[in-house]
Amino acid sequence: MQRIVEFESIERFDHRTGVLVCGFGGAGASAALEARRAGAAVMVLERFSGGGGSTMLSACEMYLGGNGGTRLQRELGIEDSSENFYNYLMACFGEYADEARVRAYVDGAAEHFDWVEGLGVPYKRGFFAGRDVVALTGDSLQYTGNERSFPFSQIATPVPRGHLPADSGHDGGKTLMSVLLKRVAESGTDIRHDARVNALLRDRGGRIRGVVARIDNRNVHILATQGVILATGGFIMNEEMTRRHIPEYASYCTRHGNPGDTGDGIQLGIAAGGHAINMGQAFVGVAHYPPAQLTCGIFVNEQGQRFINEDIYLSRLGHFASVQTNHRIFLFIDNEHFSRPDYHETTRIVAVGETVAEVEQEAGLPPGSLAQTVDYYNRHAASGEDPLFHKAREWLKPITTAPFALVDWSLDTLKPTCFTLGGLDTLPTGEVLTADRDVIPGLYAAGRTAAGIPRTAAGYASGMSVGDATFFGRMAGRQAAAHP
Repeated sequence: MQRIVEFESIERFDHRTGVLVCGFGGAGASAALEARRAGAAVMVLERFSGGGGSTMLSACEMYLGGNGGTRLQRELGIEDSSENFYNYLMACFGEYADEARVRAYVDGAAEHFDWVEGLGVPYKRGFFAGRDVVALTGDSLQYTGNERSFPFSQIATPVPRGHLPADSGHDGGKTLMSVLLKRVAESGTDIRHDARVNALLRDRGGRIRGVVARIDNRNVHILATQGVILATGGFIMNEEMTRRHIPEYASYCTRHGNPGDTGDGIQLGIAAGGHAINMGQAFVGVAHYPPAQLTCGIFVNEQGQRFINEDIYLSRLGHFASVQTNHRIFLFIDNEHFSRPDYHETTRIVAVGETVAEVEQEAGLPPGSLAQTVDYYNRHAASGEDPLFHKAREWLKPITTAPFALVDWSLDTLKPTCFTLGGLDTLPTGEVLTADRDVIPGLYAAGRTAAGIPRTAAGYASGMSVGDATFFGRMAGRQAAAHP
């Protein structure tokens, strides 16, 4: 497929606009609305018959804070300084973090909540303090990451930052996107569905000037006088790209996203000279809670050794599980805390016994390995300590009530959900960059088409993708609209 067409070769344009947005999910819709509000003529091209993208499929716990706290946090008596928020995000992503992007997000996230709520998305002034992936109480604020677990709790004061649309449960994405799509339509944006972008138009000076799209079963040439924004999602649904960039994840994970997450925008950006980064990183979700009581168990690998504190967020467990031998992990738990997980139906009990030694033998673990691990854990847990991994005291209880069970949580057994975290390198304002970090004139990217705030599952929290997509979609829309 030819992804770059010479602008000067086009004799006639079928359509003309100021800002052209490719993709109508959270990033694209936010970009379109902001560009329109900035006074630009805007056209949106959406591959499918309706908008929404992967954002609509999410619970939409938008991850926000800083500047003393969002309006929701402050009204619930919760303070979140920008320094605290910044320190947490930088700890989450470490060597992968884009400091400029993190700083821009921290500075603007509180205002972003006001923007979202101002669209008409409802938020209930209620805080869910429990341990769950999504608050099912109707409350709009909860912890959604590793804020309360080591080492993050030592670096930044734990603050709940997951902002969930009121009474939405797992359907927060539908709540948000139904409002956002309506606002875009009301703004006068020219929305074209069943329109797939196949190529970018580049002039001899290197500026992106428009696209070639397939609409009504014919190629259509569209001129964009101010800029083209790529917001077509990630590449988790692209077999070739996942085999090349995340082969170890692609072999055992369940792909999570919408059917359009085929990497089209990333490939278009690369064809224009853009640099794709972080392509080997992906979210892997091993939901070991709810029920919360499972946190009282301990995870071990094939060697019978613990490898993580169990009070972590589900993607951090997925990350560390993925680097264990053969991706195999097991939950050791006693009768007092045993339960089946809410989000995984394929966990399998591999051994049961009245003693740890019986479980160890039946499971075929190295002799003495599990017994030694459990003995060490129990001795210290009895005094409220976890010297190796520092599990929070709330979940630190000796595992002593027989019978005991060892449950297989190996990744090839679970088939956990997975989506990509790599994409085009951009400035915080959306401009796509070359490998030398030079700006490609007229080309922008946002959402999972770009490498955003969350860049490794080890520090991911629910709501970071939606927060990033909508926030930086807005920035890209404003920046493109500012071009004459």
